[in-house]
Amino acid sequence: MPIQSPAADLVDRLVYANRILYDQNIVDGLGHVSVRHDSVPGAFLLSCNRAPGMVRRQDITVYDYDGNTLSDQKERPYLERFIHGEIYRARPDVVAVVHSHSQSVIPFAITKNALKPVFHMSGFLSEGSAHFEIREAGGNTDMLIRSSYLGEALARSLGQHSCVLMRGHGSTVVGTSLEQAVYRAIYAEVNAKLQLAANGLGEITFLNKEEAQLSSDMNDGQIPRSWNLWIKRLGQVDLDQ
Repeated sequence: MPIQSPAADLVDRLVYANRILYDQNIVDGLGHVSVRHDSVPGAFLLSCNRAPGMVRRQDITVYDYDGNTLSDQKERPYLERFIHGEIYRARPDVVAVVHSHSQSVIPFAITKNALKPVFHMSGFLSEGSAHFEIREAGGNTDMLIRSSYLGEALARSLGQHSCVLMRGHGSTVVGTSLEQAVYRAIYAEVNAKLQLAANGLGEITFLNKEEAQLSSDMNDGQIPRSWNLWIKRLGQVDLDQ
């Protein structure tokens, strides 16, 4: 039986999310963003194996949590689609997931130093970032989350955090909307740059838990403003090309 198609607007927003993340230097030829299917339980939308800055409407594919393709897509899938499926399985509150290798985050991942909110725009990091050590789950690997088993281990490490750092690899952030997940991926990188810069100046005064929560709540109401700007930065976009 053919699976119900996702809403056209959701597909378009996911294409924009890919291109925004590329334009903001969060992803390059690699990295990916997904969103839950709007009407099919246990399914999510993710591009086929395409560079994020080149993702088109026809690339958006429906997968189940085990990483199986449910839509009529002939192109091969991302190797790490299991990141997305297992996080959706473990976290019913999560609506969108971004996995990236943004450069300023990497030093924190390889030193087990958590990202913590240094300014109001990163209040979502209130609890600090979680840390994932792939050796503990899979021994020596190529660092990629190639299976449901490794995806489940990553989801356990993420726990209830909004961001998990992956040693020798990158990071994964989650959100309760596609726009929020994109925002968090962008500002996790910004926070990492600022935190690295401040480390050499003296002791950092991070936002406390209440400040971070109040800031996060405030920023969530402002995300559409940034989202619209990010889309405008892309210029004239043909989502089919």
